Order: sequence, then structure tokens, then C-alpha cells
Amino acid sequence: MKAVRSLFAGIVAALAMVALVAPAAAAQDKPRGDQGEARREAMAGTQLSLREIERRVLPQMSGAEYLGPAYDSTVRAYRLKFIRDGRVTYVDVDARTGRIIGRSK
Repeated sequence: MKAVRSLFAGIVAALAMVALVAPAAAAQDKPRGDQGEARREAMAGTQLSLREIERRVLPQMSGAEYLGPAYDSTVRAYRLKFIRDGRVTYVDVDARTGRIIGRSK
């Protein structure tokens, strides 16, 4: 009886592990949130990739250190963050056209 109980506990533990691991593995296959949306749109050809946006904008920001991007799927725009002389600048770029639509200092 003790062996059956031990076997049953092992099976339950294994099933619990599968239940925890399977959703995490599935989530890795499908990008989530705004970044995933940006990737899907770029792959569909409805907007430019982040790399293309960076290729266009970074040369215009000479002397500034590029800190990274953020994507807003609501307005389909990237916000690129830069710092120069201790001041942060955000450059907003239309993801469909690559045109700069805003700059904040």
C-alpha cells in the first residue's frame, strides 16, 4: 500500500510540473504585448522593423548615447531614448513610415 501511495504521489508531482512548464513554453512561442505586436506588424510588412527605424534615426542623434526603444501598439510608434550631457531625449517615430513625429527634451 505504501508503494502505491508513493507511486501515486510521484505521478501527481510529475503532472504538476507539466502543468507549470507547458504554459511557459507556449508563451515563448508567441510574442506578447507591444513588442510582439511590433514584430508581427513588421513581419506582415505593414510597418518598418525596429532595426530599420534605428538605422534611420541614430545617425541624426550624433553625440548622444542610445539607451533603447519602447513600442506603443496603440499609436504604432516607437519611442527611442537617448542621453547626452546628462539630459534625456525621447524621439517618437511613426512605425509605418519611419518619420519622426515628436521629440522631447
